[in-house]
Amino acid sequence: MKYFMGLDTSCYTTSVAILDDTGSLIADKRKILEVKNGARGMAQSEMVFQHTRNLPNLIEQLYLELNSPIELAAIGVSAFPRSQPNSYMPAFLVGEGYGRALAAARGIHLYRLSHQESHIQAGVWSAGGPTQSRFLAVHASGGTTEIVLVDRENDNSKITLLGGSEDLNAGQFVDRVGVALHLPFPAGRHLEALALNHHHDAFIVPVSVKGLKASFSGPASHVLRMVAKGADREAIAAGVEICIAHSLARLIRAATEQTGIYDVLLVGGVLSNAFIRQTISQEVSADKIKLYYPDRQYSPDNAVGAAYFAFLTGTSGKPLAYDT
Repeated sequence: MKYFMGLDTSCYTTSVAILDDTGSLIADKRKILEVKNGARGMAQSEMVFQHTRNLPNLIEQLYLELNSPIELAAIGVSAFPRSQPNSYMPAFLVGEGYGRALAAARGIHLYRLSHQESHIQAGVWSAGGPTQSRFLAVHASGGTTEIVLVDRENDNSKITLLGGSEDLNAGQFVDRVGVALHLPFPAGRHLEALALNHHHDAFIVPVSVKGLKASFSGPASHVLRMVAKGADREAIAAGVEICIAHSLARLIRAATEQTGIYDVLLVGGVLSNAFIRQTISQEVSADKIKLYYPDRQYSPDNAVGAAYFAFLTGTSGKPLAYDT
């Protein structure tokens, strides 16, 4: 049996995964980067340092748990943020460097893809679709809030940006409020826990969406003023979730109306939030929109999508090209 490795060294998570030649996941290791208390992020140099330290440990742990030699057929690696010209971030050089070294030592192929495409591939792998050649994808995280058109015709995949946030990303909104509420960073799962069972008395946060453009800077400023005034922490957290869910639902509606495409994949750390998922589903339930959600553990940063990309490319015998 042959195996396919995926590597991803994103802004806040070091990840490695392996699929077998049936596309089944046999290993998935991740480590969240350590951020100083009260910080709203970290420098790229610190990310590179932590990834350089984490990745060998994760690979060693993975092989120890497998407890038997495996034959790698190919490696997929997230090498840049988006499938756009000049898309670059130093953190991804760590995963790409390890991938190149492993591929050269074993005499196997290395397949490079964008971090965003890795999210999409993981989503399709986990959700079992969309299976259509053209579909929409929402990617909402700390680094990105975009809705894109994915076109997979003729053994190529083209990603076209349709819209998204014009300022703060949804994950940045969550993290800025989370830091103000003295939650650990990244704040997503902590804010979700704080908001649990408090949506009936949530703080009202304005939604700012016009067509395919959303804004979270105004809502964030509004919320931070209320935090400073001592507003209820649980009500604030619940209000942030409601604002993000309504904003993303409006973007989805606008994109489906513009394109006539109704199959929508939702990925990214923000969209691992159970309440946000449920609210978006309720918001668009009257439309003919079909939503695809990966299992919650495959929505945040992970290397499964990169491994799946290597599996698809390696087993098809055809290189998959990614364009803007």
